[in-house]
Amino acid sequence: MERAFPNRAEAGRQLAEKLEKYAGRDDVIVLGLPRGGVPVAYEVAKRLRAPLDVFIVRKLGVPGFEELAAGAIASGGVRVLNEDVVRAIPYASEAIEAVTARETAELQRREQIYREGRTAPELRDKIAILVDDGLATGATMRAAVKALQQRGTAKIVVAVPVGPPDTCQEIAQEADETICLSTPMFFQAVGQYYDDFSQTGDDDVREQLTRAAHERQGGAVSNPPL
Repeated sequence: MERAFPNRAEAGRQLAEKLEKYAGRDDVIVLGLPRGGVPVAYEVAKRLRAPLDVFIVRKLGVPGFEELAAGAIASGGVRVLNEDVVRAIPYASEAIEAVTARETAELQRREQIYREGRTAPELRDKIAILVDDGLATGATMRAAVKALQQRGTAKIVVAVPVGPPDTCQEIAQEADETICLSTPMFFQAVGQYYDDFSQTGDDDVREQLTRAAHERQGGAVSNPPL
């Protein structure tokens, strides 16, 4: 099944329709993967009347071959390693530690600027809905799922607008529930399934997190029916 989405916000609204059973529950939290997943997650959280936060994952690129992922780190101090890749790296231990230190600093920087002083949410015993704007290889999402498993969440739901069939199937084997709205057979890149796939910046992420927090506190924005 193939479909094109006008933009990330509309993709989020369509995704929320498939998550209606989680609406209004006090044990649900929606986690957007920055940056592009946050505008999608914002619409999901708004429709489900659930809190919105970010779950940051940073790939650990192999020195000299940065596109090759030796693993990933995620919010909460979790590190997941790809042992097959690590075994093939000369001086792997030193290289991975150096990359981990650098990416940890970047992860912490993003945590600080995105939340603007708000504390990170408690995820233990929660139903965590992980949202991105799409899957390609699924490496980042797999790392996020493994990290949440280590955080003691009660249930992990992966929800994305689009992804290749094989990647969606792989994620479905690791998460408790997986929703991929569109699974095109000849998938090339996430952006080809959006009319508007303009870059999401740090300021956009911060603004949407702040807006979501204010809406929940003040109830200023009504939630339209699904």
